[in-house]
Amino acid sequence: MKIAPVMDRLRAAGVSVSLVHTGQHYDESMSDSFFRQLGIPEPDVDLEVGSATHAVQTAEIMIRFEPVLERFAPSAVVVVGDVNSTIACALVAAKREIPVVHIEAGLRSFDRTMPEEINRVLTDQLSEVLFTTERGARENLRREGVRDERIHFVGNVMIDSLLGHLDRAVPPRKTLEALGREPIPEGTHYGVVTLHRPSNVDEPGQLKTLMATLVRVSERLPLVFPVHPRTASRLESLGFDCPRSLLLTPPVGYLEMLGLMKDAKLVLTDSGGMQEETTALGVPCLTLRDNTERPITVSEGTNTVVGRDPARIESEADAILTTGGKSGRRPELWDGKASARIRDVFVSWLEQKGKLDAVILSREDGNRG
Repeated sequence: MKIAPVMDRLRAAGVSVSLVHTGQHYDESMSDSFFRQLGIPEPDVDLEVGSATHAVQTAEIMIRFEPVLERFAPSAVVVVGDVNSTIACALVAAKREIPVVHIEAGLRSFDRTMPEEINRVLTDQLSEVLFTTERGARENLRREGVRDERIHFVGNVMIDSLLGHLDRAVPPRKTLEALGREPIPEGTHYGVVTLHRPSNVDEPGQLKTLMATLVRVSERLPLVFPVHPRTASRLESLGFDCPRSLLLTPPVGYLEMLGLMKDAKLVLTDSGGMQEETTALGVPCLTLRDNTERPITVSEGTNTVVGRDPARIESEADAILTTGGKSGRRPELWDGKASARIRDVFVSWLEQKGKLDAVILSREDGNRG
């Protein structure tokens, strides 16, 4: 969702772009559909890393990515977001003295227990060009010693993809029918759930408590829950018995999820990207975490951080069902043109460097149910 519009803009500007797919979160049903639906060409390189511990996965990406740099000799390496692929590819590039460009820089949860926070901080320290999604990110970077001229506020490329594909969003009824699930009756409100973070799904007691809470919420509002592969394995080990009001489905594609979110009364999630997407769509969101690295979705958008306390989750869900929830607004520069601004800054930077020739984009599949 983040790399597709950037690739389109750069290639249209005449930049030679090579795409590396690390395979960090590979799942065939998710990966293939995302490439197809977003019109992303087949990767030039697929590292096929797969899942592992943080240390093993990061190390494996680094080992497999270095020969790619030797083969392509790029002018820059563009990394996106905050996953292990991001820091691994940034480290290899920096060690080889290849400039690193970070899209979605400067976001901070200030929670160093989150692996993603470590990835964010270190990647920003390694980057020569940093593209931010919200103004507050600049202050975070300044506090960490990043020079101001390296920071460029361009908006949110996730929203470029969202707005560009909104008219192709698959209606919820079609999605559920295709999955062999009973459609939600016409005119009935429903909510959407996604869970994938280790802090929510890896500890059996925590997952059991969250699922019991979601069951109680679903008694007031039917919930559609596309289950991430990681979460599915944890639920299977729990032997979770799901009521009809909490509709578990396999993972869905980007356009299917967009349709589910667009028409939802409420979204409950631990996904950073869905906090942004629901804000852009004006759909109330409850974030099942203790913090967020995307504070603008709370201060200006439709997001409320509720943690994992069952009483708080149920209370906030009831309030949304009663009052309609936060209306919010779409934040500054979340206008579908972030990739065009990235192109303008990036091409100018390459010209100044005399390196407008070959560029590598590193990506991984999004964490999405």
